[in-house]
Amino acid sequence: MEQPPLTKYAACVEYDGHNYCGWQRQDHSPSVQVKVEEALSVVANHPVEVVCAGRTDTGVHATGQIIHFESNYSRTARNWVRGGSSNLPNNIRICWAKEVSGEFHARFSALSRTYKYLLLCSKQRTAIAPQAITQTRIEQLDLTQVQSGLDLLIGRHDFSAFRGASCQAKSPIREVQYAKVSQSGKLIEIEIRANAFLLHMVRNIVGALLSLGSGVLSLEEFESIFLGRDRTKAPAAASPNGLYLSRVEYPSEFELPDLENELWLGLR
Repeated sequence: MEQPPLTKYAACVEYDGHNYCGWQRQDHSPSVQVKVEEALSVVANHPVEVVCAGRTDTGVHATGQIIHFESNYSRTARNWVRGGSSNLPNNIRICWAKEVSGEFHARFSALSRTYKYLLLCSKQRTAIAPQAITQTRIEQLDLTQVQSGLDLLIGRHDFSAFRGASCQAKSPIREVQYAKVSQSGKLIEIEIRANAFLLHMVRNIVGALLSLGSGVLSLEEFESIFLGRDRTKAPAAASPNGLYLSRVEYPSEFELPDLENELWLGLR
């Protein structure tokens, strides 16, 4: 019997990455990818493989991870969202799903990716969602200095100084399109948007910004580290706890939903 033609779907996945080795499938540890593929395979009634916009690392979260997959069985967006989420653990869910054209690719069609980092400045430990934020005992950061450091990153640069040692990217050149720090009470948010990111790039940047904002580094020293392109000269990476892949942007022709989900809005 002839199989129906394949239909391509895009979907948005939200997850708490604390208990996972990252997005990508691994032999030694549980991954978000495997859980999502298993859940969608139940809905599709056949094995489903997914492609993501960005391979988040161990412990990193997402409120706006975008995937695509194909199926030759007709399912509505509601089927994929409700059926997929019902077969997922509580720390992963599918936010929306949409049929897309064959030209869509979750990774290669993306125009930009946005990461947000949540930082709590307090000497008192938090009892609420400690894995959802990074806590620092530095009670006061100079956000003017932090923003000045972020401003230096805007544009197309060599980010070798903030590149993870095992990064397999062919080039360290990335284009940062937007970078901003903001504060609400003791909670600080650092947001960075770029065309793509290197391994551990955001965590390494945040680690250096903490040194800058606390006065351990001057702005001139921060800039020298950045321009020096030597990872060994830079401060240690920040924890993955507070890092979120929050948004991936695509050309308007694909007509994907353009709203940040309610979980992220609730975190702010």
